[in-house]
Amino acid sequence: MSDEFSELRIDYDSEGLDVATAPEDPTELLRAWVQASRAAGDIEPHAMTLATATTEGVPSARIVLLRGLDERGLSFFTNYTSRKGEELDGNPRAALAFYWPRFHRQVRVEGHVGRVPSEESDAYFASRPRDSRIGAWASPQSEVLADREELLRRVREAEARFGDVVPRPPHWGGYRLAPTRFEFWQGKPSRLHDRIVYSRASANDGVFSRTRLAP
Repeated sequence: MSDEFSELRIDYDSEGLDVATAPEDPTELLRAWVQASRAAGDIEPHAMTLATATTEGVPSARIVLLRGLDERGLSFFTNYTSRKGEELDGNPRAALAFYWPRFHRQVRVEGHVGRVPSEESDAYFASRPRDSRIGAWASPQSEVLADREELLRRVREAEARFGDVVPRPPHWGGYRLAPTRFEFWQGKPSRLHDRIVYSRASANDGVFSRTRLAP
């Protein structure tokens, strides 16, 4: 075993997390942790790993940005024809993971995923910078490109096609993960971490149960 990574260690000494004092609504705690990271100056406190799988169960993961959080779930936006879009359409179960090393915290979320209504996708797309809207038209996300010049040519073509108003492409929009499970992890000394799980049978059940897991 290489010592390059095996000797990397840090002892966590952070505020604890307890079932009795944790809020009943897990989205409330998630929002508080994201806001704490933002207040501390982290660049992208809303960055999260999205894990998807094919219908055969082959997994893949990437970082996306949280763009909505409410009682319905967690939403993000992407190209429907990308690898993650195709996997979500074929296998609408996914997991999300947040990590804030400054606070020794992570959150895992699991549930079912579906596309958000077109009005939500339209509203978010309209709020994006124009260059990002052009990029959504120009990039055939996850497809093979001959070189970078091919991508830049597609950008120029999209620039010439649209004026100030750039509509949302039909292949681009939002997904929402309706959670059935949250796990909040708070690092503690000696690797005796706090782990609190919120779970419910389905996204239609309004109440989450709360339990503690061994670290």
